[in-house]
Amino acid sequence: MYYYQRLRDLREDADKTQKEIAELLNTNQSQYQKYESGKRELPLHHAITLSNFYNVSIDYITGITNIKYGKNNMNTEEKNLLERWNCLTEKNKGKAEYFFEQLLKKQLRSEKEQKKSM
Repeated sequence: MYYYQRLRDLREDADKTQKEIAELLNTNQSQYQKYESGKRELPLHHAITLSNFYNVSIDYITGITNIKYGKNNMNTEEKNLLERWNCLTEKNKGKAEYFFEQLLKKQLRSEKEQKKSM
C-alpha cells in the first residue's frame, strides 16, 4: 500500500477532515490533499507529527509494514498473539499464515457482498 493511501485511511478512521489534519500540520487543505493523492511527497516532520497523532509507527504510515504499532504499543491481546506466534515451528507458521489468508479472503468476500446488497 502506498503511503498516501495510508494517510487517507488513517484520517478517515479517525473521523477527521482533510482541513483538520492540514491544520494539525500547519498547512492548508489544498497542500494536504496533494499528500493524500500522492502528488506531493510527505515531509518527514509531517510524517512524525501524524505518527504521533494517530499513534502508529512511521513504518506503517510509509507502507513499509502493515503492523500499525511497535511491540511497546501493542495491547495485551496483540502481545499474546505475538508470543504464541513465536512459539510455533516454521512449518506451523506456514499453516497459520495460510489459514489467516483464507480467513481474510472470506471476510473480504463477505464485506463485498454486504456492500452490494446495500
